[in-house]
Amino acid sequence: MGHSDIRNIALAGAAGAGKTSLAESLLLRAGAIRTKGSLERGTTVLDFDPQERALGHSLDPAIATFEHESTRIHLIDTPGYPDFLGRTLSVLEAVEAVAVVVSAVSGADAVTQRLMDFARERGLGRLLVVNKIDSRDAKSAGVLERLREQFGAECLPINLPCGHGAAVADCFFQPRGVPVDFSAVEAAHTHIVDQVVELDERLMALYLEQGEALTPEQLHGPFEQALREGHLVPVCFTSAETDAGVTELLEILTRLMPNPSEGNPPPFLRGMGEAARRVEVSPDPEKHVVAHVFKVTIDPYVGKVGAVRVHQGTVRAGSQLFIGDARKPFKVAHLYRLFGKDAVEIPEAGPGDICAIAKVEDLHRDAVLHASHDGDEYHLKPVAVPPPMLGVAIEPRHRGDEQRLADALHKLIAEDPCVRIEQHPTVNETVLYGAGELHLRVLLERMSQRYCVQVNTHPPSIPYRETVTRAAQGHSRHKKQTGGAGQFGAVFLRVEAMERGAGFEFVDEVVGGAIPGQFIPAVEKGVRQVLSEGALAGFPLQDIRVTVYDGKHHPVDSKEVAFVSAGRKAFLDAIHKASPIVLEPVVLLTITAPASAIGDITGDLATKRARINGNQALPGQQASVSALVPLAEITDYQSRLKALTGGQGSYVMALSHYDPVPPRRQQELMQAFRPRAEED
Repeated sequence: MGHSDIRNIALAGAAGAGKTSLAESLLLRAGAIRTKGSLERGTTVLDFDPQERALGHSLDPAIATFEHESTRIHLIDTPGYPDFLGRTLSVLEAVEAVAVVVSAVSGADAVTQRLMDFARERGLGRLLVVNKIDSRDAKSAGVLERLREQFGAECLPINLPCGHGAAVADCFFQPRGVPVDFSAVEAAHTHIVDQVVELDERLMALYLEQGEALTPEQLHGPFEQALREGHLVPVCFTSAETDAGVTELLEILTRLMPNPSEGNPPPFLRGMGEAARRVEVSPDPEKHVVAHVFKVTIDPYVGKVGAVRVHQGTVRAGSQLFIGDARKPFKVAHLYRLFGKDAVEIPEAGPGDICAIAKVEDLHRDAVLHASHDGDEYHLKPVAVPPPMLGVAIEPRHRGDEQRLADALHKLIAEDPCVRIEQHPTVNETVLYGAGELHLRVLLERMSQRYCVQVNTHPPSIPYRETVTRAAQGHSRHKKQTGGAGQFGAVFLRVEAMERGAGFEFVDEVVGGAIPGQFIPAVEKGVRQVLSEGALAGFPLQDIRVTVYDGKHHPVDSKEVAFVSAGRKAFLDAIHKASPIVLEPVVLLTITAPASAIGDITGDLATKRARINGNQALPGQQASVSALVPLAEITDYQSRLKALTGGQGSYVMALSHYDPVPPRRQQELMQAFRPRAEED
């Protein structure tokens, strides 16, 4: 089967739009399954993970390959929850077209907007599927109107519901004047043909000047061009519950969605940074192989499985491929075609095919596989996924499970583009960051159920810091006599504040050998001990310059340990004289939400000691607001933003600087530190 007979389609959209049920209907209508699975019974092909069955929603992208009318369709069902948007976006590089499913009851939401924007920017063909047209609360006409308002007049119906959502009427292939629930078949046909022929002057002349009716075959070329250029977004109507419009949708996917040579090629680059240049990859089965890994799954029994999209050349079982710029190839022992949880071994995969390779440990997400060293520097333009912002501190519940926890975290990172792990040595914490509360819950359950690692969790500690506000001097003499050789060392130093973010500076101004040169590193060691442990509330010190200017030594009793102790105590003496304060991290928070919610958001931020930087209007009745906010005030901000925006808001944050904490908060931190210091 050549690449012209392949279609790569992703089903995307908000949670609850009916993507997985629609995929079941497509598989049934194509003859790939005998009976349609049910979400309630957990019998669908594409929601096969135990977590997905328990939740009743997709959590990971899943692939089903089937054939219909001599066309091979690789269908990727994607999660719809906002927490898993990164998983969805990361697999869209493997397809030429995205079918964005919208509920006829609730219409488009923020996830729909994000998916449509991404597909437009990436140059993917876009198809809007209005599902649930048979629902009692369906508002198909209103949803279509709002889709055109939100995404542009290029959103045109390619079929229309009739019989109150019991069926659909074709408006493109064989338009007939049948009664429909709204609008008219003839008008819809005229609008979509007008939109397509705008891109082909010859066809436009035939259509306008000679009044000739154009066949779907004549319109195919400009139709594909319109999809590539975003000049047309077809809208079709379905019901996954009654299968209304499913046959028509299957025909649209087969006859109108782009094949690998008709879609925009993926953004492969060669070189790094500013020197990176776009390279063309063509669906030629005879050229050297270029493919990329768009999804990785680590199964406790099978091991690492990489889902691979072949862009150029032919991958055969037994062939050898390189991963990125690796000098040593790996052998493709087996190739598989995926159908949900099932894998069927195949001898080869050509351009446009999606297949799987198992048990190759060096595979990783976004890895480029190639058969020639000409592809050593090939890589795909990175996909911008939502940054993981919500964190939870974790620790193994059972002693001795530290390595198992580390292995489980490594697997989670390999599978999910929206997982981040941070080690906070100052507070001895491992923090797991995810895209939201549901995302973190799923990750923790996966560690427990799949990798058998139990963990305790608690909110991450705020990374406070300490500094001084004025210059001061400190002195300490360490003297110890134990009957034999003693210990002696005296240190004089001064501390002064530096600019925010300057860090730490140690200066040696000792003259005349008051402290021998070999003991200066010992003094610095003692200073750095306090620097990491804190002196006021137990937090690391920063933005301080320490200058050692004098001291005393003994030719026999002076030792390194004596100057470590003297340096430490002299530094503590100076800090307590230098009016120390506690600093808190301040983050730059950028929130994107419906414009109607911005007033509530700014009012809420004002209660969190925030400084509003400004607002900006965005397309699609969206707006953004940026503010500087103490991190301690927004540790649970995601749930707060969800309440303020009805789940339609998102945010990103980045560390801006450190500011002094309010005096009352400083007293609380100091009082909490004193019992710990007394115990030590």
